[in-house]
Amino acid sequence: MTGGWAELITAFALFLLSHRIPTQPGVKAALTARIGARGFTLAYSLVSLALLVWLIVAAGRAPFVPLWDQAVWQRWAVNLVMPFAVMLAVFGIGAPNPLSFGGRANGFDPAHPGIAGVVRHPLLWALGLWSGVHMLVNGDLAHVLLFGSFAVFALLGQRLIDRRNQRLMGAAAWQGLACNTSGWPFAALFAGRWRPVAAPSLARLAPGIAVWALLFWLHAPVIGVLPTP
Repeated sequence: MTGGWAELITAFALFLLSHRIPTQPGVKAALTARIGARGFTLAYSLVSLALLVWLIVAAGRAPFVPLWDQAVWQRWAVNLVMPFAVMLAVFGIGAPNPLSFGGRANGFDPAHPGIAGVVRHPLLWALGLWSGVHMLVNGDLAHVLLFGSFAVFALLGQRLIDRRNQRLMGAAAWQGLACNTSGWPFAALFAGRWRPVAAPSLARLAPGIAVWALLFWLHAPVIGVLPTP
C-alpha cells in the first residue's frame, strides 16, 4: 500500500469516527456540558469540515487509476447542481424537522413543514447531490470510492432514518408528521400534498448564495481545481 492510499484510508477512518460522536449520548452530553450546545455544534461542524477537506485532498493525492474520461458536460452538471445542493443544506440546517437526523421537533408544523415539504431529508439530499455530481466528473478510482461512498450513505441513510423513526414514534405518529413531505425532491408538491405558503426567506436565501459563492471561490486554492466548465 502506497503512502497516498494510506493517507486516504486514514482520513476516511477519522472522518467516519468523528461522525460517531453525535450517536454516543454520553460523549455528546459530556462535551455539551463543557462547551454548551452551540459550542458543541460549532466545534463539531469545524472538525467535520476540516476532516472533509483533508479527505478530498487525500483523494487527490492517492495514486491515479482512471476509470472514465472527463467531459465538458460533466463539469456543467456540477455547476448546475451545486447551487441547489447548497440551498438544500442551508435551508435544512437549523430548520425544525423531527423526521431527519439531528432535526428538532419544536416548531415543526406537519401542515406547513417548510424545507421538509421540498424533501424530507434536505441535508442528506444535499450530500447525495454533491457527491453524485463530483463522482461523475472525477472518474478515477480514489474519487469514485470517496464520492461513491458518500452517495450510497446519503441514499441508504434516508431509508434507515425513516425506518428508525417509524419504529421509535410508531407508524401512525410518523405518518402524521410526514404526510406532507416526500423522499424525493418536490414529489409532495407535484402530488398536491404540499404548497409553499411564502417565498423563500431572504435570511436563508442570502446566506445560501454567499456559501455557494464562497465554495466556488475557494475551490481552486483549497482543492486545486478550477470549478468552471
